[in-house]
Amino acid sequence: MAPGFFKTQGRGVRRIVGLKCECYNLGLVKVSEIGEFALIDYLSEITDRAQRSYISNDTLLIGIGDDAACWRGEGPVELASVDSLIEGVHFTTDNWSWHDVGWKAMAISLSDIAAMGSWPRYCLVGLTLPGEAEVDSVGALYKGMLDLAGLYHVAIVGGNTSSAPIITVTTSIFGFSKGNIMCRSSARPGDKIAVTGTLGGAATCLRLLKAGATLLPEFNAFKEAFFHPQPRVSEGQFLADLGVKTAIDISDGLASDLNHICKDSGVAARVAVDSIPLAPGLKEIFGEEALDLALGGGEDYELIFTAPPETMSKVLKEASFKVTVVGDILPGQGISFLGSEGKMINVRMVGWEHFSSAAK
Repeated sequence: MAPGFFKTQGRGVRRIVGLKCECYNLGLVKVSEIGEFALIDYLSEITDRAQRSYISNDTLLIGIGDDAACWRGEGPVELASVDSLIEGVHFTTDNWSWHDVGWKAMAISLSDIAAMGSWPRYCLVGLTLPGEAEVDSVGALYKGMLDLAGLYHVAIVGGNTSSAPIITVTTSIFGFSKGNIMCRSSARPGDKIAVTGTLGGAATCLRLLKAGATLLPEFNAFKEAFFHPQPRVSEGQFLADLGVKTAIDISDGLASDLNHICKDSGVAARVAVDSIPLAPGLKEIFGEEALDLALGGGEDYELIFTAPPETMSKVLKEASFKVTVVGDILPGQGISFLGSEGKMINVRMVGWEHFSSAAK
C-alpha cells in the first residue's frame, strides 16, 4: 500500500496527508487500527482547526508535534494546575458521552485557575485509551475540551497518548496573572463570605441518575450543571480586579471547601443556611435533603470567596453575575451553621475526598 495510506479491516481505506485526515466510516475505525502517531495527527488537525482563530504566534512558539510545547510568558506571574478524570472513578461510559468527558476534564482545570482570579492560556492533555476505542469517539472527547477551551481562548498545545485498559484524561492548565492573585490563606475575621451562582445542581443530577429518575422536568438543568459545568473564569478575574484576596472553587462541596479556607487562613466561619442559594427545583424534589446536597454534594465549580464588608459591597453593587452573601469569617477555628431561627444546627461535613471511605 502506498505511503500515507493504511487499510482498515473491511471498512474502507483511510488516508492521512500531513495533518489532514480523510476517512470513510470513521466511527468504525478503532485506535488500535491506526496506531498512536496517526491518532496524534488526527487530534492535531482537530485542535489546529478549532484554535487557529485565536492562537498568537507571538506567544506560542511551538505547539503540538514536538517534544515539548514552547511559549513566551504573558505576565509577571505564571500559574499551573493539573487534574485527572478516570473511568470508573469519576465517570462511566454508561451515562457519559465522550464529549461530556472532554468538557468536564477541561472545566475542572479551568476552574482552578478561575479560583485564583487569573487567566488560563495553554493546556497539555494526557490521554490513556483502550485499543478498541473508536477514533471518532476520541475526536468527540477532544471536541468537548475544545468547545469549552475556545470560550476563553485557551489553546491545547501538546500532551501524551498511551494505551491502557481504561480511559483517563489529565489536563494541565497554564495561566498567568498581571495583578492580584486570590488564594485560600488570606481570609481575616470580619470578612463576609459569599458564593457565585447556585449550589447543589450537579449533586442532584448524580442522585437522579442513580435513582433512574431522569424524566423529571427539572432534570435537564441539573444534567447541564453536572456534565457541562461553567468554570467561573470571568467572575474570578472580576473579583480579583476589585481587590478580593481569598477564594476557592467548589469542587468538593461548600462545607468542605470553606473548611479549606478556614484551615489555611487560621480562622473560623459562620454560615446562615437559609441564605445558601439552592439550584432551582432542588428543594421541591429533595426537601430537607436539599441542604446536604448543596453543602456536601460538590462539583458545582462555583466560587466561594471572602472579603471585608466594604469590598463585598462593591462586589454586590458592580457584579453582573449572581452573588450571595452566606456568612462571616470569625476568630477561632471550624465552621458553625445557623438555622432559620438563628440557632446553631448540626450539618454533616461530608464532601469528596480521595482515598477516604467518607467520600460520597
